[in-house]
Amino acid sequence: MRLRTLTEAECYARCYGDGDDNVRFVKLEPRRPRFDIGLSGEELRQAFESRLDDRELPGEPGSEPVSEAAGGQEPAAAA
Repeated sequence: MRLRTLTEAECYARCYGDGDDNVRFVKLEPRRPRFDIGLSGEELRQAFESRLDDRELPGEPGSEPVSEAAGGQEPAAAA
């Protein structure tokens, strides 16, 4: 029967011996709280999908003409 709980350092020493200077125990800061955005992942996906559906693509009726700054050419495809 144990009289008290062992620390992490004591457990490590029992399992691996005294160790050497290469092994150190560090305490990590607590994680920052996450922001509550008020949306589920599914609601966020649906909102993004609706914005994609609502946008106007170049060349569709009602879209702006190609600007003269581009020289009237479409951009080259990415390699």
